[in-house]
Formats: sequence, structure tokens, C-alpha cells
Amino acid sequence: MSKVCTAQEAVALIQPGQTVASVGVIGWLTPDALLGALAQRFRDTGSPRDLTFFFPVSVGDALGIKGMDHVAIEGLMKRVVSGNYLNALDPATGKRPEMMRLIRENRVEAYCWPIGATMHWLREVARRGPGYLTPIGIGSYIDPRQQGGKYTERAREDLVRLHSIDGREYLHYPTWPLNVGFIRATSADEHGNLSFEDEPITSSALALALAVKASGGTVIAQVRKLVPRRSRSVHEVRVPGELVDHVVVAPEPMMTTGIRYDDRYLGRQIFDGRTTERLPQGADKVIARRAAAEVRPGVVTIFGFGASSDVPTVMMEDGAFADDGLLRYNFTTEHGPFGGVVMSGWQFSANMYPEALIDGPSQFDFIDGGNCEAAALAFAQFDRAGNVNVSRFGAANPGPGGFIDIAYNARELVFTGTFTTAGLGVEVGDGRLTIQREGKVRKFVERVDEITYPLLRNVAERGQKAKIVTERAVFAVEPDGLVLTEVAPGIDAKTQVIDLMDCPPHRVLDPLPRMADRLFRD
Repeated sequence: MSKVCTAQEAVALIQPGQTVASVGVIGWLTPDALLGALAQRFRDTGSPRDLTFFFPVSVGDALGIKGMDHVAIEGLMKRVVSGNYLNALDPATGKRPEMMRLIRENRVEAYCWPIGATMHWLREVARRGPGYLTPIGIGSYIDPRQQGGKYTERAREDLVRLHSIDGREYLHYPTWPLNVGFIRATSADEHGNLSFEDEPITSSALALALAVKASGGTVIAQVRKLVPRRSRSVHEVRVPGELVDHVVVAPEPMMTTGIRYDDRYLGRQIFDGRTTERLPQGADKVIARRAAAEVRPGVVTIFGFGASSDVPTVMMEDGAFADDGLLRYNFTTEHGPFGGVVMSGWQFSANMYPEALIDGPSQFDFIDGGNCEAAALAFAQFDRAGNVNVSRFGAANPGPGGFIDIAYNARELVFTGTFTTAGLGVEVGDGRLTIQREGKVRKFVERVDEITYPLLRNVAERGQKAKIVTERAVFAVEPDGLVLTEVAPGIDAKTQVIDLMDCPPHRVLDPLPRMADRLFRD
């Protein structure tokens, strides 16, 4: 009996109150046809109601690839658990994603887990285990003594618990069943064997399928094309047909946001390390250039989403990768690619010109095993107690993504971001920085809105090394607090740095070095 059906036939199987899990990493690997068909069924019929959605990573971009925003409908969605949420403004409407509105207005039960937890939790469901146990996240927002990952008042159930084993504290994520799984691949045969030859990442596809089948559920795969059985090498088939119940063909999906197809993300490409493209001169470029000075050849370096992912781009601009120089650097992201150039913006997650790839759960084994010596991560707030926040601030609740696992397990950390935000305007040129308009919102605050990572505690207790790089100043994070170590040429350290901090530095180097003039030249 054929497993091939339409998207409408596939989603017609979903019953009220069930739990639906979906793979996807922003625009990459998003089964948009399936999510869209489920939303349309609800609009047409009012069913199925009160679904729980589990997204290991935020799915879609809420723009051309709507992803989770398709199903962000009150009545359809009762509960959502995700590794992060989309926070982009629609350039056409100026609105945030619908998923954000449901969370801000307390319309759904919303929980946000670190992506490391969502990935490893799938394995526990797949083996019918009692849950995922980890020390990662103790003292952060996911700790039940903080908020246990609850992002709305409706979210009252304790999905994360605290345990002590042999005197050490652990977070416990108990398992619960997944009834339906949406995954996406490139090709399927009549048996449902899936290959990913046109996808630069595989994320949690296999783990999610295993978890759903262990729960007695139904796996639905969206693919680009059908191929004859036994037409592919066994090494190409990453999900066996025994795990796939239905196959839906959507022949023209986007590879990711703004990209229909680009084989530079698939490897086997020779790259000379040169580019004629340039990031516009400004605060972000200054920050990326200064952070690039911390990147060392031969050291496995992982980059997070946001300002930190601009670092490889400016390194490429400045010639660091010319003449096979890229081969000297060991770059990766939380989503499994190794080698090549880490991309920024909507193209983040997959690398261009990669050399190797592992899936999402395996990548977090790599991260949690301490194999990323150095990490570059963005930051939104830093407070007097030495806590870093990237997960919830102001009206935005993007969640942590892979931040917590990366920050906890790397030995050397560089946090990047502007010194203030909301309207900051700067002029960069002639080797100096001029603040034309100060940001309305301070980022060095008395107390962060949410603790994503208790940095100072881990510097003091576990010997981590950390720096914070902004467009106008650089700080070292030492066991006794912040140390101001550099200031930009053209900037007054007292009036334009220290006086604008609710948590001023514990110490200022004397004499205070200047950031390199070259950072402020085009």
C-alpha cells in the first residue's frame, strides 16, 4: 500500500488533544506544507482543537516560510514547548510573529527549553526512558526555582523538576508521548526511506521520528521528490522507511529564507576564501572585527545566533580565509555543520562550504562533551550579579536556543553586542567612533529580565574565561566582576561608558588601552 498522500489527507489523521512535533531550524528543513495544511484544516472545520506542539528549534521565519506561525492559532494550539521562538519584525506590516502575540497576551500555555534539552529529551522519549537529566541550566531561567521555562501565566504544569543525586543538583525533564511527527527530507521511495541530499542540515529528523514511533504515533514526511526503491546508496538514507507512515510531496520548497537552492551549503565546493561583498560600516561591524581578534586557528570555535555570527563574515572580508586560510579554522554551530563559513541572519545554522555534518542530538553531545573550546555568543543584558540574558527582554521572548549548553561547556567565551540599544546611532571612520544618538535602553543593568546564563558564578567556580565586546568598550569578566580593559578611540570612558552602566565595572585598567584604530576604518 502506498505511503504517498496529499498534505490534506495526512493532517486529517490528527485528532483533538494530540501532541504534534515538528522538525525545522528557522527556514531550514521546515515542513511548511504540512504545518500550513494543518492550519487550513482548522480554519475550515474548527478541528482539531487543543493541540500541544513540540518544536525542538523554532520552525520557519514567520515571513515567507511561516513554519510555527501557521499553527499559532488560539483554539488549535493549547500548549507549545519550543527551544526558541521567532522574534522578527515583518518588514511589510511592522508586526511581530503571531506566535509572539499569543505568548505576550497569555493566549497559550508556552514553555521554552534550551535546545540541548529538546534534542536530548527526544532520545529519552525514543527509548521510553524516564526523562532527560542534566546539570546544564542550574541557576538559569529553566531552573524551577526561577521559572522552570514557563513563558506564560497559563503554563502552570512543572515540565522541569529539580533533583539531587549524590549531593549534586540536576534538572529533570520527564518524558511524555508524541502522537504525530512532521519531518522534512529531500527524497523518499515507495517504502518511505528518506534521504537529505539537498538539505545542509538534518537537525532532529531521525530522533523525532524515533520518539514518535516509540510513542505509538504517526510520522509524516514532506519531501521534494520520489525516487525508485534501492536507487540510492545506503549511506544516503538517514531515516528508514520503517519509521515513516506517510509521505507528502511538495516539489518546490525553499531551501531556507531567501534561497531556493544553493549547493554551496552542501559541500564538495572549492572556495578561494575571497569575497567582494562588504558588511556596512557601523557598530555591528566594529564589534565583529574586535571579536574576530579572539578567534584562533586550530581551535574548535562555535558561533551562536545574532551579532556573534557576523564574526566569520568580517574575517572573510579582511582576508583571513584567502589562499586556503579557511582550512586553518575549525568553525561550527549548534546545528551540526563543521568547517566552512558560519552564516549570519536568516542563513544562520548551516555553513557555506562545509566539510562534515552530524545531526542535532549528536551535535549537542559534541557541545556538552566540552569539545568546543571557544564560543562567540550574543548578549542582550548583563547585570550586577554577573548574569547574562539573551532569552527574554522587553516585549521580546526569543528564548535561549543553544546558548545555555554552549556557554556552560566552552572554556573561553566572547559575548558580543552593542553597548546600548533601541535607537543607537554611531559614526565610524578615520580610526574613531562617534556616538550620534545614544540608545534608549541600557544593556548593563542592575538586574536582568531573565537569567539565561549565570556567567560570573561559572567564571568564579569553574574557571571559565569570558570577555564582553561592544562597539565602544571591551570588558573582561573576572571572579570579582567586570574589568574595563579597552575603550574605543573618540569615546570618553567615564561619560560614555561607566556613567551609562547600572552595574559599573569593578575595576578599570590604568592606563586604559584603546581599541585598535583599524577597527574603525573601512
